[in-house]
Amino acid sequence: MSQEQPRRHQQQQPIKYGDIFNVSGDLASKAIPPVDADMMQTAETMVFGETQKGGPAAMMQSAASRNERSGFVGHDDVTDAARDQGVAVKETDVPGIRVITEKVAGQVVGQFVEPTPFIGAAIVEQNAITIGQALEATAHTAGDKPVDESDAAAIQAAEVRATGSNVVIPGGLAASAQSAAAFNSGVSKDEDKIKLKDILIDAAMRLPADKVVTKQDAEGVMSAEMRNKARVAAHPGGVAESMAEAARMNENVRHQ
Repeated sequence: MSQEQPRRHQQQQPIKYGDIFNVSGDLASKAIPPVDADMMQTAETMVFGETQKGGPAAMMQSAASRNERSGFVGHDDVTDAARDQGVAVKETDVPGIRVITEKVAGQVVGQFVEPTPFIGAAIVEQNAITIGQALEATAHTAGDKPVDESDAAAIQAAEVRATGSNVVIPGGLAASAQSAAAFNSGVSKDEDKIKLKDILIDAAMRLPADKVVTKQDAEGVMSAEMRNKARVAAHPGGVAESMAEAARMNENVRHQ
């Protein structure tokens, strides 16, 4: 008689939110169940007209299916976080771009930035996203994040690339971000700290010069942000991620 015991699960552990999304707290440890995935699919369809290929809904559907097949979750299971705090896909229009942010229980699991035509741009770059616009998008995607040293470094790198000058402009974005980071370091409660939206909501207007975001710009800003972070990942929807998404969209525009 065979001594081999049948395995109950094809996978040893369920796929959790923290395994595929940059989320924290209790949500990160939750196994992704079918009802959560269905909620995100419905929310995406309402905004996009369909489920986005490779987007959060598709990733959640795949994870939930594997978790269900392996017996970790039931077909009608839903996390408390999704049930109580909701799943949302929010669309925000900023001059020149359309920002779509996807959240589960208030935490960002996906961000899409799409260019929209704006008057006065050169024909070749009429759909391209500028550094100022990418920074303004950050005010919507991660606006409630308290400004820290990594944000200030990323904003300074963006300002340098937009203006072509290494000099920190008095009263400019970088100077404001540095002051905010210094102030926040001495404040204990997040609700009392200066947030990214306080600095970046009118970024394009405050920059004395602006330019279309390139891959090199995005890489420079990402490097600046990561040099000043203890974590190995950029903040979801933060300055570096917004710049990277803008650069990607601009590359697509150029190749159309």
